[in-house]
Amino acid sequence: MHKKITLKVDGQHVWVAYGSTVAAAIAIARRDAMAVTRRSVGGELRGPLCGMGICQECRVTIDGKEHRLACMTVCTTGMSVETAGAAP
Repeated sequence: MHKKITLKVDGQHVWVAYGSTVAAAIAIARRDAMAVTRRSVGGELRGPLCGMGICQECRVTIDGKEHRLACMTVCTTGMSVETAGAAP
């Protein structure tokens, strides 16, 4: 059995397997294969593209620190993730 941890994504409690990335937690929270992490200046939905930190499309705020890469950040217990993709 795999160890699970809990964190918050846009205020919602999410359980993920230990070692999961924040991008995975966002996908679980949204139940969406294309987990939206932010919106462009024009309002288009944006999300992880490359999965290795180069494209910068997965930027989120983690524990109050802006512009963290969701695809490169491993979840920790109690972490708070805020996405701009949640806004209408």
